[in-house]
Amino acid sequence: MPNTQRKKEVTISFIIPAHNEESGISDCIESIKAELARSPISAEIIVINNASTDTTRSVAKNAGALVIDEPRKGTGYARHTGFTHAHGTFIANIDADTMISKGWLTKVIREFKKNPRLVALSGPYAYYDLPFHARILVYAFYTLAFVVYFTNRHIFGGGSMTFGGNFIARRAALTTIGGYNTAISFYGDDTDTAHRLSKIGKVKFTPFLRAKSSGRRLTHEGIVKVGIRYTMNYFWITFFKKPYTKKSIDVRPKRS
Repeated sequence: MPNTQRKKEVTISFIIPAHNEESGISDCIESIKAELARSPISAEIIVINNASTDTTRSVAKNAGALVIDEPRKGTGYARHTGFTHAHGTFIANIDADTMISKGWLTKVIREFKKNPRLVALSGPYAYYDLPFHARILVYAFYTLAFVVYFTNRHIFGGGSMTFGGNFIARRAALTTIGGYNTAISFYGDDTDTAHRLSKIGKVKFTPFLRAKSSGRRLTHEGIVKVGIRYTMNYFWITFFKKPYTKKSIDVRPKRS
């Protein structure tokens, strides 16, 4: 059984912000436990119950996670609260509707061992609940986003790109930048963290560190609309230090 209890020395702390995620949080936790069972790495799994009004707390606790309540809604608050309660050398940010896959930890450890200057690593999502044609459109957007990121980062010296729900960073680096920005409630929190981390070390985005995630927001709002919104927020955070979109809607699976 993987060790998800707190230890004096913990290699990785998995932080999972969860607002009304009763339907998927156990799958997320189980995917992490399954990956830890394949690895000798010591870890803890911390779910931040972020102003939930459903059974998220009890479901996460029954699945074996340490649950911390954060009544102030917002990913900035949730991630920062998780960070302040974590003990790991590395902080892994995983979304509640996301599942890490086999070999995820091996790739992470290999990348950080290979480059001591690497402070953060991220990869894309593979949307398991989107139809084939929609996944093709998403992959096209990813390709364009990576080109924009590469141009902005390496030619214009702008910020780095990370996906907030598939993102791991060195705890020491997060401490240096003051943790997460609690002023950002949803859009742009990952870009803001990556941009600040890039000032003190290397932030890498690799297409090979994939995690399965729900495409519920893309289905509900439309892939093109969501893609444009995320792109706008990426540039607004990078150049203006604030998100373009201030409000977000909660998209949750319908209860059966």
